Formats: sequence, structure tokens, C-alpha cells
Amino acid sequence: MDLHTVTEVISPAAPGMWRPGDAWLGGGTALFGEPRPDVSRLLDLPSAGWPSLTVRDDGVEVAATCTIAELAARLKRHRIVGQCCHSFLASFKIWNVATVGGNLCAALPAGPMISLGSALDGVCTLIGPAGDERRVPVAEFVTGDGRTVLRDGELLRSVLLPAASLRSRTSYRRGSLHQHGRSAALLIGRAEPGGGLTLTVTAATRRPWVFRFGAPPSADDVAAAVATIPPDAYTDDVHGRPAWRMHLTRLFAEQIRTEIGA
Repeated sequence: MDLHTVTEVISPAAPGMWRPGDAWLGGGTALFGEPRPDVSRLLDLPSAGWPSLTVRDDGVEVAATCTIAELAARLKRHRIVGQCCHSFLASFKIWNVATVGGNLCAALPAGPMISLGSALDGVCTLIGPAGDERRVPVAEFVTGDGRTVLRDGELLRSVLLPAASLRSRTSYRRGSLHQHGRSAALLIGRAEPGGGLTLTVTAATRRPWVFRFGAPPSADDVAAAVATIPPDAYTDDVHGRPAWRMHLTRLFAEQIRTEIGA
């Protein structure tokens, strides 16, 4: 979609350049997806030249400008990364343009990078207009459908995926109305030391829900945890009604518990 109100593109861009009416431009697949009459200038981030992936002692830092194609190719040894990337159900054109940061900032319930980051205890690094930094867990970055904790002029610089989480055994379940449809429920379980379990619910709900069990949970434990999600927290749109999403969430949660326990 053409953004007819945009009169200027700044490339490369930096945090201190932001002013009211600006929008940070990553891959653009989300930004150009709908009218944005309040946007008059785009600040181009990919031209800043951030390394897509940086391996650190404590994990892998994924730049917000890293494309889905790069993430899938370079972290393919981690099965959960590939599973979440393929949840896009998008063509190679989208894979080579859409960015990790863009998927997070769009904050759509079905955003698979939200699922991946939340399930692996990822941490976002945010940079404000004055260059000040703050860090927010991915699970807390998205607060609702299309809503994040980003402040005016703030940008998402990167996401750190902890090494311990990347090494963990995971279980993945995804449900949709159609074979190539948008995710209606996407749940990920991660095995914890001592038989514990971290269970993440996304897509079915407007924001991520993370449940942690320090010891091997029973079926009742998992069911009780999932039952704490309020009915009005479930997504309601053409891709699935809340009652059905709630059913999938309960079903997948028990399947994950069984698989991780085995």
C-alpha cells in the first residue's frame, strides 16, 4: 500500500533523528500493510548496518533488522526457531524482507517472533530518542493486539535469546482454521532443569501468557494454570472464535505437558 502522506525517507536513521510524524522502517511488510495518515516521514533502519546475529557468551543477539530468512538459515540447528519461522506461512519474498523487529512491533496475536521470543525468555533492548536504553522481556513487550510498551520515538534495537533457552528441549503446537491460515493458537513448551516446564501461550490470546512450573506438572496443574487466562483475553476475529481458541489452548497445553514429560 502506498503511504501518500510520506514526504521524506531518512537513510540511514538514528534514534536522535525522531520527531512527531515519524515511523521507524524495517522491512516494511507491516508498515505498508494499512493506511497510516499520521506518518509523514520514514526513518530507515536496515541501512544502519546492524549485524543480523551476534553470538555472545550469554546467548544470541538478534538485531531488529534481521530478516526471517536470515534467522531461519543461521539458527536452523535450533528446531524451535525453524518451526516459528515457518509459522509465517509466507512466500520467500516475505521471508527475505520481513524482519524480526517488525513482527514484534506489529504486535499481532499471531506474530511468530512474539511466540519464539516469549518462549525462550528473550529480552528486548529498546533505545529512546535521547539514546537511553532499557530492557524488557519479550513476553512483556506486547501488551495487546497491536499494542506494545514502546514510547514515542523509541525503537526496538535487538532481542537477546539466552543460550540456555536455545539449548533446551522444546515442544511446539499450532492450530489454524486452514492448512495455510493464520495461527489461531500457538503454544510452546520448554523443558526446565529438574523436570520443570515453561509453557507459553500465544496467537490464541491478545498478548503472550507464560506459565512456569518448577517441578514436573500434573495434568491438573497445567489445566488450572491455563484456566487463569480470562475469557476476554482470547482473540476474537475471522481466524477463530474465543471458545475454539480456548479449547485448542487446553488441548495443546496437555499434549505439550505429556511430550515434555516423556
